[in-house]
Amino acid sequence: MTSIGRRIRTIPSWQITLGAALLGLGFLIAAQLSSEGPRIRYTSLERTPLVETALDLQAQQESLKEQILQLRTAIQDLEAAGQGGTTLTGELNDRLERARMAAGLVAMRGPGVVIRLTDSTLPIPQDANARDYLVSGQDVLTVVEELWLAGAEAIAVNGERVTVGTAVVDIGGSVLVNSAYLAPPYDVKAIGPATMYDTLVASPGFVDFVRSRSETFGVGISYAVLDEVDLDAYAGSVNLRYGRVEPTATPGAAFSAAPSETP
Repeated sequence: MTSIGRRIRTIPSWQITLGAALLGLGFLIAAQLSSEGPRIRYTSLERTPLVETALDLQAQQESLKEQILQLRTAIQDLEAAGQGGTTLTGELNDRLERARMAAGLVAMRGPGVVIRLTDSTLPIPQDANARDYLVSGQDVLTVVEELWLAGAEAIAVNGERVTVGTAVVDIGGSVLVNSAYLAPPYDVKAIGPATMYDTLVASPGFVDFVRSRSETFGVGISYAVLDEVDLDAYAGSVNLRYGRVEPTATPGAAFSAAPSETP
C-alpha cells in the first residue's frame, strides 16, 4: 500500500483532472443516447391527438357551411313568399319621408308667412347703446320660437333652413345661422296652417317682443301672408345624436315637398 500510495503521488495532477473530465464526458454521452429513444416515441405519440383535432374542426366547418346554406334558402323563401311586403315597404318609405321633412332635409312648399326684421332708423341718443337699435340674433331667435309655438311646421332664415340642431348666434355685425353668416334684413319664412299668423299675433310673447323692440327702439317688424312659400332643404351635415319632434299639426297637412329641389 505504501508503494501504491507513492506511485499515485508521483502522477501529475493534470493527468488526474483530465481523466476525471473524460469520465464525466462519457457519462453525458451515454445519457443522451439513452434518452433519444423515448423522445422519438413521445413525439410520434403526439401526432394522433392533433390529427383528431383537425378532423373535428373540419367537421364543424362543414356543419356551419350547411347551416349557412339552409339560412340563405330560408331567407329566399321568405322574400319570395312574403305577403304585404310592398305595403310594408311603402309605409316605411312614408315614415322615412316624414322624418326627413321634420329634420329639414327636404325642400318644402306651401302656404305661410314671411316676417322681415330690419335695423332701426331712429336717431340714437348719445347715452344709448347703439346695439339696441340693431336686429340681433336674439331677435331672430325669438321670432323663430314664436312661429314654432304658433304651429309652424318648417322655418328658414334668409334661406337657411332651421332644424332641431340650428343655432342662432350674434357674430359681430351679423347673425350666424347654422354655418352661414347672415346680414340684415332678416326674412324669417314659415310654412304652417292657415291659423298660424293669427295665433302668432295673439301670442303674449310675440306682443311683448314687438313692443320692446319696435315701439321702444324702432326695430322694423313687417310681415306678409302668402299662399305659397318656398323653403330650401337644410344643406349642412347631420351629426345629431338625439332629437325629438313634437309637431302641433300633422306633418304634411299644410305643405308638400318640392321634388325638384329634394337633395
